[in-house]
Amino acid sequence: MMIPLLFQLPSGNCSEQRTAWWYHIIVVTIMNHGHIAKLARIALQAAAAASVTHPSPTATVGSRESSMSEQGAGQGTKEQSPAELELELETDHPALPPPLARGGSASEVLAILPSYTGKTVLELGAGVGLFTGELAKEASHVIALEFIDNMIKKNEEINGHIHKNITFMCADVTSPELKIEDNSIDLVFSNWLLMQLNDEEVEKLIGRMVKWLKPGGHIFIRESCSHQSGDSKRKVNPTNYREPRFCTKVFKECHSYDQEGNSFELSLVTFKCIGAYVKSKRNQICWLWEKVKCTEDKGFQRFLDNVQYKSTGILRYERVFGEGYVSTGGFETTKEFVDKLDLKAGQKVLDVGCGIGGGDFYMAETYDVHVLGIDLSINMVSFAIERAIGRSCSVEFEVADCTTKEYAENTFDVIYCRDTILHIQDKPALFRNFFKWLKPGGKVLISDYCRSPGTPSEEFAAYIKQRGYDLHDVKTYGKMLEDAGFHDVVAEDRTDQFLRVLERELGETEKNKEAFLADFTQEDYDDIVNGWSAKLKRSSAGEQKWGLFIATK
Repeated sequence: MMIPLLFQLPSGNCSEQRTAWWYHIIVVTIMNHGHIAKLARIALQAAAAASVTHPSPTATVGSRESSMSEQGAGQGTKEQSPAELELELETDHPALPPPLARGGSASEVLAILPSYTGKTVLELGAGVGLFTGELAKEASHVIALEFIDNMIKKNEEINGHIHKNITFMCADVTSPELKIEDNSIDLVFSNWLLMQLNDEEVEKLIGRMVKWLKPGGHIFIRESCSHQSGDSKRKVNPTNYREPRFCTKVFKECHSYDQEGNSFELSLVTFKCIGAYVKSKRNQICWLWEKVKCTEDKGFQRFLDNVQYKSTGILRYERVFGEGYVSTGGFETTKEFVDKLDLKAGQKVLDVGCGIGGGDFYMAETYDVHVLGIDLSINMVSFAIERAIGRSCSVEFEVADCTTKEYAENTFDVIYCRDTILHIQDKPALFRNFFKWLKPGGKVLISDYCRSPGTPSEEFAAYIKQRGYDLHDVKTYGKMLEDAGFHDVVAEDRTDQFLRVLERELGETEKNKEAFLADFTQEDYDDIVNGWSAKLKRSSAGEQKWGLFIATK
């Protein structure tokens, strides 16, 4: 059983942005009951010592979030000196169990990291060494940076004699006096740090991180978002539980320049919720970014987030399709199609192009399945993660490119995909992967935009090109699934249903124009009405089709 252990450390800020009563709270998850009280008492007495040693510290960094109240894990225990506590801990347990041994979220965090073998790692907010020793096993050099002197000393006691490649630094990560050479770090690792900084400090720190990184280097960030992870109310809680979109936006907008004038930015590698929390608070979010040289071609992901699926555009679509949905028919078609899958409790579903998660929540809550939703759009996944908070169903979301993502063979019982594969140019390769990822007997269900056989009209061809779509007729689409190895392929032309849904959605939008304009602009309204009218025209003319495909491995 995994037990949350709390460390509380006081801090302050000479810049007067925080007051002296702010706390450093460190959560350490360990699996050994016998050492919890000992570690907690060490931490609490370290906090007391720190308040004497550092009555006016320079900033709040290296902090951790607590999931219990301020009463402290060691309440009611007889006070011992730090030396006695350390001796007791070292006698029974000479070092903290490594994250991989503890399992849970710690091992999941390490599994997300890129290879850092033989590389230089900067660990910000290293604390007592939750990850320090594990990082040092493979890195050539780890710089463990922590603001609280007592905590970094404890880290050094635990890890220093085992790993000689660690430099332990007591420093303020927000201070301009902190000097780290530009282009010297391969991986910046931060666990529960940014939520203890204000917005301005976060923006400045990210800018410095990018400068410290070598081109091709990575930044890993794990944060508690939206709300605290625990249920206990705290009289004092300085933590900033931000929406995931804040961190994503700040990282995306960060640029740096080298001495030659080359411009660098951060490219998102992974953005997901930590799986160990999917049935509880689901507010543990991580990002992995890579430092890349800026180019004129911003790629398809940038197109989705800045053109087709801007945040306002997503909300606009949701108003039309219904809460939680951004695909044709919303809940109505979702229920109809999902009911065809004969889902069973405990099965694993991969939703490719999950959007903002409505279909995933429906599957998980109705059928008690575990759903992994992936989408290339950062904006879509940001909304999905935020909508997941407060739900108890088993759903995970991740920003991922389905054309490059890899899963083990026979992983999923169902692959579900709604109006998404129209973006994919090499559908046969994707369908072969679907076949590989599915368990024997597993099913794939796809709804997608299609077209009539033959050459499209000039107007329809321009629409396809502008959207970057790759459309096929229904029969050809089904044949591609057969060629990938699937059998019992059902390929249905659902264009009549598509027309009925479009007419209903357009009618509802026009009927509720006043309410729509209360939340959106006239331009937004016109875009929806004109867009739906154009789809009706193309579909009524027989050019644009809508297909439903079900196949079995």
